[in-house]
Amino acid sequence: MRALSIAATGMAAQQTNVEVIANNVANINTTGFKRARAEFTDLLYETERAAGTPATDDETVIPEGNTVGLGVRTAAIRNLHMQGTLARTGNKYDLALNGIGWFQVQGEANEIVYTRDGAFNKNQNGQLVTLDGKLVIPEITVPDTASDIIVNQAGQVYAVIGATGTQQLLGQLAIANFPNETGLDPLGGNLFRQTTASGDAIIGNPNDPGYASIQQGYLENSNVDPVKEITDLISAQRAYEMNSKVISAADDMYNVITKDIR
Repeated sequence: MRALSIAATGMAAQQTNVEVIANNVANINTTGFKRARAEFTDLLYETERAAGTPATDDETVIPEGNTVGLGVRTAAIRNLHMQGTLARTGNKYDLALNGIGWFQVQGEANEIVYTRDGAFNKNQNGQLVTLDGKLVIPEITVPDTASDIIVNQAGQVYAVIGATGTQQLLGQLAIANFPNETGLDPLGGNLFRQTTASGDAIIGNPNDPGYASIQQGYLENSNVDPVKEITDLISAQRAYEMNSKVISAADDMYNVITKDIR
């Protein structure tokens, strides 16, 4: 009985849907987090009589076929890279991207990875790093004599030196854009890796046309909408229950058949 296997695929799909929603809700306060959405597609169809085949020996054809779908499968889990709201922190090392772009970070084995989480700090050498100690690329080193740090919207980093307030240019931050952001590979820790699907990183300066500007003293909030997630969760739960009822109904029908045979 095909209904059993079809409904089972529906239950598996909704379970995946709930897992994606759960991950979104769990990261509702994660800086720079991008919510995900499960995408589904129907499975192959079993055709008993195809539309357009001859009805009889004459030239008439069947206007409608007889096909039965075999269920559903998860096609993709898409990360939705809409920008979250910017929250003021007042921390001079917190940097938010207002627009399209990614900070570059030095990952494992000197691999360049990408993040929207601009909660940066200094390490023991004065280098600008992430909260996990990964170097921000290009490298920026803040001298011990700096009394303040200024990052403008174009990504130029200045240190205020001494009591006179002399500004010393420390370097220029660069950010990356991608032809297909949804193709980036999430690594955890608010980091993403370039893939063949994402295309090669296109490096540019902040505030250039097509690139985000930098807002010092701000962080980007998660783009998770709690109301939408709860609504989606209820919808997924109801769909799961409906598929389970189909399995129960199909099982009852199967029992009727087996009892009649006995």
